[in-house]
Amino acid sequence: MSGSSGDAWVEGPDGARYWGRYGAAGLLAVSPVREVLLQHRAEWSHFGGTWGLPGGARHEGESAVDAAVREAGEEAGVPPALLVVRFSSVLDLGYWSYTTVVADAVERFRPVVSDPESIELRWVAASEVAALPLHPRFAESWPALAARL
Repeated sequence: MSGSSGDAWVEGPDGARYWGRYGAAGLLAVSPVREVLLQHRAEWSHFGGTWGLPGGARHEGESAVDAAVREAGEEAGVPPALLVVRFSSVLDLGYWSYTTVVADAVERFRPVVSDPESIELRWVAASEVAALPLHPRFAESWPALAARL
């Protein structure tokens, strides 16, 4: 069981704001045919209108893997039983971190928009991801992530 909610903004020394008092995590689910599950972010959200990963703030004491799987379940109906974690990639700014958890989906499931943070959820061929308007941080990390898929 994890501790208190991490739902709060963290402000960096340069004034940049990041979501998640204890950091944040997102899930990059990979289908058996090398598609990735992406979330089209609601316009009102941080970097709204862009494509990124289902994810969000970690709770106090919650592991990045647990947070990514929990958030993906809440936001996209991702069934944890179908996931096999492959690796994680961490962006650590010292005062805040974001962990991308990459997991194979043992079968392609139908994602479900289950909260107001998503406009749409879609399986996208890995070769087509870079053509979408991506969340800036996801766009920065995508080439290295794609090379490891």
